[in-house]
Amino acid sequence: MSQPHAVAEGALSERLRGHTARVSVVGQGYVGLPLAVELARAGFTVRGIDTNVDRIEALNAGRPHTPDVESQELAALLRAGRYRPTADFAVLADSDVVIICVPTPLGKSKDPDISFVAAAAAEVAARFRPGQLVILESTTYPGTTEELLLSLFEARGAVVGENVFLAFSPERIDPGNRAFKLRDITKVVGGVTPACTRLAALLYLAKLYENVFRNVNIALANEFALMCRRLGVNTREVIEAAATKPFGFLPFYPGPGIGGHCIPIDPSYLAWKVRLNGYEARFIHLADEINRAMPAYVVELVEESLNRQRRCLNGSRILALGVAYKRGVGDTRESPALEVLAQLQQRGAEIRYADPYVPSVVVDGNVLNAVGLSDQELSAADCVVILTDHLEFDYRRVVEIAPLVVDTRNATWECPAAPGRVTRL
Repeated sequence: MSQPHAVAEGALSERLRGHTARVSVVGQGYVGLPLAVELARAGFTVRGIDTNVDRIEALNAGRPHTPDVESQELAALLRAGRYRPTADFAVLADSDVVIICVPTPLGKSKDPDISFVAAAAAEVAARFRPGQLVILESTTYPGTTEELLLSLFEARGAVVGENVFLAFSPERIDPGNRAFKLRDITKVVGGVTPACTRLAALLYLAKLYENVFRNVNIALANEFALMCRRLGVNTREVIEAAATKPFGFLPFYPGPGIGGHCIPIDPSYLAWKVRLNGYEARFIHLADEINRAMPAYVVELVEESLNRQRRCLNGSRILALGVAYKRGVGDTRESPALEVLAQLQQRGAEIRYADPYVPSVVVDGNVLNAVGLSDQELSAADCVVILTDHLEFDYRRVVEIAPLVVDTRNATWECPAAPGRVTRL
């Protein structure tokens, strides 16, 4: 006679193979929405759940907020009934698969804030029905699936591996990356069973290591830029020369800091977790210290550049190009540009910004609205600071018209400029 857990597993497997399983994705942000759309494209019926009512209304109208989802594709899935955005968690009750993709920011003390995960998991557990597969995709520390989700389901009488199936699959999307979309990126998955609980932790450590690697190497590039400035050496020229070696080197470039949903957060989660086990991740802390000091260094560059033109930062008009954490997206989470703007404002500068993806931002409690990048804006600025190298900006025009440019992204690398007009990292 077949065991009950084998029957439940077999039934769900059949629905997954036939693409008849009903899927709900909790969280329709930069990770959840592309995932929901990709599953709908594969033939599943998908509900996208989000507590942001304005976002749900926009999605139901066919207006995506991420560059990784095209409006035409979203509209087609809505018309076909393959994707339905909703703020109603009641749809979880008849879902075969539930995927949690909610934010996991760091608190002010840099400890993990998993309150969104806890809230979403509680909603899912409250509507648990036998045979469900529940997957956590939110960035978090090793052990969250077992320590948080498992206990919630067990409190509801669920038996993991028998009538509910828990897994962790780290999100690996790179928002705005046209070369590697979600469907091009290999997924890693670990399930909660006596054997694969350990495997799930190891798999997540692989995800963490990817971002620790990038965090540390960006910090090295940033510190190298500081050293090159003191030596009077061009940072970009040195890195480009090193990159001509066909093996043993991977180029990383300096910038105004680190931002986004992974690189600034994942290493801190890992450091926090190992600290609980009596170990201090010194390399991670050092990289974090260097990267988080870069906004202040950028402000120093602006001040020094103005001084060379016999101008004072206090009272100067500063135009920032880009406030998103990376090119091609409107995501400002952990963006170092916001810290640069805040520090410039605190020093008495009049700040304005242009960003084709971000219509408004809050800096030190004040709402700033984006301006168009016109010749008038460029010429009226005492200094233009390039913080995000969006491809929409005409950098040759910027260098030609702006009286002074501080380029933190080397976007003007190939633009001819008069001596002293452009300062680069």
